[in-house]
Amino acid sequence: MLKPISVKIDQIYVPKDRLKELNSERINIIAEEIIAEIEYQPIHLRKGKGRYVLVSGVHRLEAHKALGETNIQAIIVGARLF
Repeated sequence: MLKPISVKIDQIYVPKDRLKELNSERINIIAEEIIAEIEYQPIHLRKGKGRYVLVSGVHRLEAHKALGETNIQAIIVGARLF
């Protein structure tokens, strides 16, 4: 089983297609749940050129950003094959 690691949020690149999925209401709900210490699955990242690339978890990432956090728990996965 893959273990989550702590990643600096500013080292994560979010592809434009992921940003299209954003729903501000959902981000606010997740942020409130993070404050209430409800556990979430770590986001999924893949290694890119000098940075991490978001694979899944855009709302969780944006909620952590909205709360002013600098790190987030993530699992590093392989690139998706299409």
